Amino acid sequence: MEDYNFSLFFLGTGSGGHLAMGSASACFEINQAPALLIDCGPGTLSAYQQRYDSLPEALFISHCHMDHIADLEILTVRAKLQGRPPIPIYVPVTILPTLHQRLATYPGSMAEGNHNFWSSFQLIPVTDEFYHQGHRFHCYATRHHAPNSSFALHLPGIFFYTGDTRPIPEILSHCCGAEEVILHDCGTHSNPSHTGLNDLDREYAAELTRRFVLYHYADETAAVTLEQAGYQVARPGSSIPLKGHR
Repeated sequence: MEDYNFSLFFLGTGSGGHLAMGSASACFEINQAPALLIDCGPGTLSAYQQRYDSLPEALFISHCHMDHIADLEILTVRAKLQGRPPIPIYVPVTILPTLHQRLATYPGSMAEGNHNFWSSFQLIPVTDEFYHQGHRFHCYATRHHAPNSSFALHLPGIFFYTGDTRPIPEILSHCCGAEEVILHDCGTHSNPSHTGLNDLDREYAAELTRRFVLYHYADETAAVTLEQAGYQVARPGSSIPLKGHR
């Protein structure tokens, strides 16, 4: 069995309302090298290039709110200007029409012309799972606005990244083993689209919540509140170690 050193680096942890927190986005790292960027909202690409001094190797898109996809417009231009080969982008098939409509239908995506948005990407539509760098990832529809509009990312035995969601105990209880680190959307207050601190004890068993790392909160004050409640909280620039063998 080959040994790996896995980690998840948070480029941003915010909910879109506070610049210091950045847009919620993380990069899955293998042996400290970037392997898969999860979401690409405003500021994500600059944070990525500052850490890795490169454009993303590959991306997974959880949903199509602009705080999770806006920097894809910048990425397609930079990839073209740098002569990069198409970048693999894994997109759940039910959100593909929305992604295309929001970012790929604008005429003349570059001032220089002769460039289509998708020309910079190797589009890989996803139903339930996909392989990347030899690892089998799963995705699941979560509870965020409309049905089948937002998706979690799961590497069994390693991590579960919820993306934007209300509580999903039925998914975590049935799909996670005993080892995954669970990166969970959570702010101080719940709303119809996001999990709040008051949801956690009610919806989840303690054996799950002790593995939670919370992100997608409003600001530093919210982060401290979540920590005071006993939870680990990701901050921009934090690296979360994951299980090291697969």
